Amino acid sequence: MDICRNLIVFHFLVFTFFKVTVCSDVSIVGGKDVKKALSWMVSIQVNQNHKCGGILIHKEWVLTAAHCKEDSYSSVTVLIGSLSLSKGSQRIAIHNYEIPETFNKKTKKDDIMLIRLSKKVKAKPYKIPKKEKDVQPGTKCVVRGWGTTDYKGKQASDKLQMLEVLVVDRVQCNRYYNRNPVITKDMLCAGNTQQHRGTCLGDSGGPLECEKNLVGVLSGSHGCGDPKKPTVYTLLSKRHITWINKILKQQFNSTRF
Repeated sequence: MDICRNLIVFHFLVFTFFKVTVCSDVSIVGGKDVKKALSWMVSIQVNQNHKCGGILIHKEWVLTAAHCKEDSYSSVTVLIGSLSLSKGSQRIAIHNYEIPETFNKKTKKDDIMLIRLSKKVKAKPYKIPKKEKDVQPGTKCVVRGWGTTDYKGKQASDKLQMLEVLVVDRVQCNRYYNRNPVITKDMLCAGNTQQHRGTCLGDSGGPLECEKNLVGVLSGSHGCGDPKKPTVYTLLSKRHITWINKILKQQFNSTRF
């Protein structure tokens, strides 16, 4: 009986592990608590439950991933500048979304989105780069988010987490993914060399910082912290920076102000 019971448990664990590791949504596993509050760090929430990360780049605009979009505006709010999801105080409703017409959820092309807030916030934004700055393979970068800290779990972390990752060469990343998706010049790959240290459920839309510069937005990964499946980021390339500035410029020309 003990042997049978052990076999049942073993098969259950194998099934659970496989089910979790094929997830396409993205958590920081194996990270550490962020100690200092970041005025620009955003939790995008649905019915006050964390869904994605984001970056405040203007007092009225949040940058995130396009696949984080919700159909209903009324259920979405953002929590700004908090280290803890349960203790955050600056919660803002949203006004609308802006997504590139070229966004493709399957290929991850142009997985980038701007969220216009219902009002200006009292927080210091993170300035996006004025021009594209590609990052060399092997560069040490930092990713932050509230995703689950357990690769077998689905619960968001109450405390903001951070993890150091290394940029992966695009050619190598395409080999890892067998060109599905194809890693283009408008994307970037970064991961950790250790197993179960990386992104998973809940960190989509979060920032990738390299040498204290914002360089990318977390798009997705296959599995949770698999060194051979590094996280894919939407690079703040020339195309994406131009698109962001175009949307922001339209805001200043709108009749709302």
